[in-house]
Amino acid sequence: MNGTSTPVVYVRLHSRIKIKMGSTLQIKHVANILSDPPEYEHKLRETVLIHTEKKDGTLLLIDVLPLIARIKQVVPSAQVETLGSSHTLVELLPNEKPPSKSLFILVWLLLFFGSALTIMNFHADVNMKEVHVRVVEMLTGYRDENPYMFQIAYSIGIGFGMAVFFNHLFKKKWNDEPTPLEVEMYLYQQNVDQYTISEEYERIKSSISTDNLSGRDSL
Repeated sequence: MNGTSTPVVYVRLHSRIKIKMGSTLQIKHVANILSDPPEYEHKLRETVLIHTEKKDGTLLLIDVLPLIARIKQVVPSAQVETLGSSHTLVELLPNEKPPSKSLFILVWLLLFFGSALTIMNFHADVNMKEVHVRVVEMLTGYRDENPYMFQIAYSIGIGFGMAVFFNHLFKKKWNDEPTPLEVEMYLYQQNVDQYTISEEYERIKSSISTDNLSGRDSL
């Protein structure tokens, strides 16, 4: 327990969270809270920050300074210590709709035939058929203009190699390492989050500047 009478509250913000649009955003959603003495923890975690609405858009930025001010309203004498990130990006999820089977089938067909045509066009550009014919001739001593067995084995090898490379076969993963696609999606999401945070801070800064100018005009 804290040796002085001043309660200490430790706050560590999450980097990104998701909640349903229309939900009540509480401190427990955006941060981990510890207090000394611990009697304040439950009250702080249940403290309401905002009631999300459709007009808020799909992304909200929760900054640590307004959060500290809110904690001070609940525990005026608290000494707040922050750890880690200084903001949380809140993604507001609309009401879930059942997935469309027809749309899923359409996207699957587009990806399947698009990938197949891409591979076929690449093979045509590099004259892969002639390469196969030449390889079979080197291995057997006979020239076969249509080495189907070799081409079938080559096609199966492409599929197996892709499954190994992406560390995925349907929902099964070979090991716990992230796939190259997952890594790229993670980096893309990080860049999007950084851009969104910068834009939100610029919007907040512009709003504060506008309010200050309006205050001067009214004097």
